[in-house]
Amino acid sequence: MNNMENILKEYIDKIKSHSEKYHWVGIYLYKDGVLELFPYYIGRPTPHTKIPIDKGICGAAFRENKTLIVNDVSKDERYLACSIWTKSEIVVPIRDENGNVLGEIDIDSDYLNAFDESDKEFLESIAKEIGKILSNSS
Repeated sequence: MNNMENILKEYIDKIKSHSEKYHWVGIYLYKDGVLELFPYYIGRPTPHTKIPIDKGICGAAFRENKTLIVNDVSKDERYLACSIWTKSEIVVPIRDENGNVLGEIDIDSDYLNAFDESDKEFLESIAKEIGKILSNSS
């Protein structure tokens, strides 16, 4: 692993340790019109290692450039099913200093209504830190 990979891995571990209700934690990085899953993530395997920006909740968060909280994924037609156990999801854009989306933090929970304003604030602060690091590395 290079230095950037180690840094992203540390952030994924930090996010996971923040709450027991975070059952799947990953970071997607934007590249050539697609969100690509960073190879290290925590949780069940997912078939969605590449997500076009016009698909899923991740794509919607990218296009809208805002955090999306879905407290019941079964009621959201945008949801790309990764696991039969997933009940809710939060997706937080990672931006550069100009507000351009570089990637996203994606978290799934096996609980309904798992995410609230405190999760959003915590994850947006982490996303801001990651955005600065990614911007400085390019």
